[in-house]
Amino acid sequence: MLGNILITGGASGLGLATARAVVKAGGRPLVIDRAAPEDDLDHVRADLADSRATGDAVRTLAERAGGIDGVFTAAGTDACGALGDVPLDEWERVVRVNLFGTAAVVRAALPSLLESGGRVVTCASTLGIKAVGDATAYCASKFGVVGFTRALAAELAGKVGVTLLIPGGMSTHFFDGRPDQYKPGPDAPLNRAEDVAETVVFALSQPAGCEIRELVVCHSMETSWP
Repeated sequence: MLGNILITGGASGLGLATARAVVKAGGRPLVIDRAAPEDDLDHVRADLADSRATGDAVRTLAERAGGIDGVFTAAGTDACGALGDVPLDEWERVVRVNLFGTAAVVRAALPSLLESGGRVVTCASTLGIKAVGDATAYCASKFGVVGFTRALAAELAGKVGVTLLIPGGMSTHFFDGRPDQYKPGPDAPLNRAEDVAETVVFALSQPAGCEIRELVVCHSMETSWP
């Protein structure tokens, strides 16, 4: 039994796919997102770029559910383009959502996780281990998530399980709204979010003391890994 699993970005994409996988596995998803999920899921609307609002949302859901047994930080955003072309506010928002939002969620959930002996799965990217041009904000934020998660695993060893998920491109709405040059082509090899979600549930389901420290999950033809 998974218990209460807090999921950021749970209204769409990988987050929603994971929420559905949690339900299928007998758990209870607790969603934080700027939008309400289309499924009938317990949720609080909050912007991950606002760390204080994010922390409040975590505490609200923890109190409502009677605790948190696991966390998955799926929420993410991007701002493509050369460093000099991406407006400052858009560039910094990527880092606030992807990195600071991740840290804010874990920080707020930590008392519950320590009590339950729970688990955290953070969501980085293959662009958190391989840098490409016109993605300075995204790479900076996801490289940060990698470092944050590895340090967190060392800090919480024996107390809270910590797994770093490094996914490749997925067939979701994440790429919507980008200029065409930054969108995957019609034949681009992308994973199904539902398949990646199953790996998140697998990591969250491990018995105490068994740690899956890092998971790289990508299409067999993924170009950004290795």
